Amino acid sequence: MKYGNLTIIGTSHIAKQSLEDVEKAIVEGKPDIVALELDRRRLYSLFKNPGKIRIYDIKRVGIKGFIFSLIGAWAGKKLGKMVGVAPGSEMKKAVRLAKKNKIKLALIDQDIEVTLKRFSKSLTWGEKWNFIVDVIKSIFVRKEVIEFDLTKVPSKKVIKKLVDQVKKRYPNIYKVLIEERNEVMAENLRKIMEIYPDKKILAIIGAGHEDDILELIKKPSISYSFKVG
Repeated sequence: MKYGNLTIIGTSHIAKQSLEDVEKAIVEGKPDIVALELDRRRLYSLFKNPGKIRIYDIKRVGIKGFIFSLIGAWAGKKLGKMVGVAPGSEMKKAVRLAKKNKIKLALIDQDIEVTLKRFSKSLTWGEKWNFIVDVIKSIFVRKEVIEFDLTKVPSKKVIKKLVDQVKKRYPNIYKVLIEERNEVMAENLRKIMEIYPDKKILAIIGAGHEDDILELIKKPSISYSFKVG
């Protein structure tokens, strides 16, 4: 997906296809800047303490955010083992290729602590009840299952169906984990495009964010910070 001097590729954090897509986009595309769906904490965690969550993080992100992180880390590792790709491998590959080819890196996502704090404050009793109901249904009730190959990036149709389900059942989770972060990433990408109009920019973000982020880039700006280096 291209817009001006920006190219966006959507990835799945445990898909082998994403590793190939990232390598091809950097090696063949030769971008001047690689923008990643990461913040400083997550980048550090990827290389130094992958998936490690500490009990004293509760004070900073709230109990709900802490539990969500635990569940997310567990699910990511479990799915990663199934396909033989550790969660976030495509981001690590992008960082290594960028450093190898002396390409600037930009971290465009919202600070993970901000996201988790917002998650802790926004999650309602209704959404917690929906979660319990959905878990019980998944055990005892047969229903339609959305199937896709974990080794590949899901199609836009599959992603839309999944996102629509989250938006309907968990509106506040959708707002915090998807909508608000899309706004942050779009604004940071817009600023990079304005500061470096003659540079080729490659953005590597989770599949499904592309369309919304591209729409937001075209809207009037709002202020968020980012770092290129």
